[in-house]
Amino acid sequence: MDKEVDGLLNNPYIATLAYVSVAVMALIVFLFCFELVTRYNCWKEIKQGNLSVAMATGGKIFGICNLFRFSIEGGDSVYQSMAWAGFGFIVLMAAYFLFEFVTPVFRIDEEIKRDNRAVGLIAMIISVSLSYVIGATVLY
Repeated sequence: MDKEVDGLLNNPYIATLAYVSVAVMALIVFLFCFELVTRYNCWKEIKQGNLSVAMATGGKIFGICNLFRFSIEGGDSVYQSMAWAGFGFIVLMAAYFLFEFVTPVFRIDEEIKRDNRAVGLIAMIISVSLSYVIGATVLY
C-alpha cells in the first residue's frame, strides 16, 4: 500500500492535492481544539465582526499552514508533515497558555472577546513568529 501511495505522490498534481487535503483536515481538527480552550466561540465572534478574534484565529491558521510549508519544503512525507503540524500545534497552544500566564493583569481570552485589537494583534504575531521558529527546526 505504501508503495502505491508513494507512486501516486510522485505526480506533482496528486501530491499537491494530498498535502492541501491533509493541511485542511489538520486545520479543522486544530481549530476545533483551539475552540475548546478559548472562552469564546471563534466563528460566532468573527461573524459578529470581532477583528481581535479574527486576528488571533488567523494567526493560528497561518502558523499551522506555515509549519506544513516548512515540512513540505524540507522534503518530508505527508505523514511527517502531519506529525510536524501536530507538534507545532501543541507548541502554539503552549505559547497561548504561556501568553495568558505572563499577563496576569488581564485575561487574554476576555480581552480578545472584547475586541481589544492590541491583544488580538499580539496573539496573532506570537503564532506567526513561533511558526517560523518551529518551522526552522523542521529543516534542521
